[in-house]
Amino acid sequence: MRAALIGLSISIVALLANVPAYGQDAEQQQQLPQLDRGEKLEKIALPAVLEKLTGWTKFGKGKVYMLPLKKGQHVRITFSSKSKYAYMAIFDLSSSEDESFFGTDEDGNTADVTVNEDTTWLIKPYYSRVTRRRGLGAPYEILIDPNPPATQQPPDQQKDKGPMLFPPRAKQGQ
Repeated sequence: MRAALIGLSISIVALLANVPAYGQDAEQQQQLPQLDRGEKLEKIALPAVLEKLTGWTKFGKGKVYMLPLKKGQHVRITFSSKSKYAYMAIFDLSSSEDESFFGTDEDGNTADVTVNEDTTWLIKPYYSRVTRRRGLGAPYEILIDPNPPATQQPPDQQKDKGPMLFPPRAKQGQ
């Protein structure tokens, strides 16, 4: 009887000791994004050089990428596919909004962003299910450029501000 009581006491103490750990696991699971059935989450690190991700948008077998970024990082992500029904959306997991901040269906094929704070992005290629099309998916390619070249300035701003041999015509008569 005494051994059973001691065993029961040890079990209760062990269960109560595990409660905080269980609560932390639940918190960590809430931070992970909700995926569609069959999607696989692939965690990637910001590459040192241009990285190419390839895959297939087939429903139930797609990949979703998680990319952590640090404050001040500049990154360019370019999406391409042979199918006009394949798209990509980028979600900011640190934001409370459920909608993507970038989508190739509305914003073009290239996201060129400088991050204002530490964050994690969810990059989700998908195949439009609302349009008539052939097939169940399409191949895609995502290029992640961690060091994109500076955007070109318009020709007016590129000119050297130093002395000119010939002034512009508009100022010649003055």
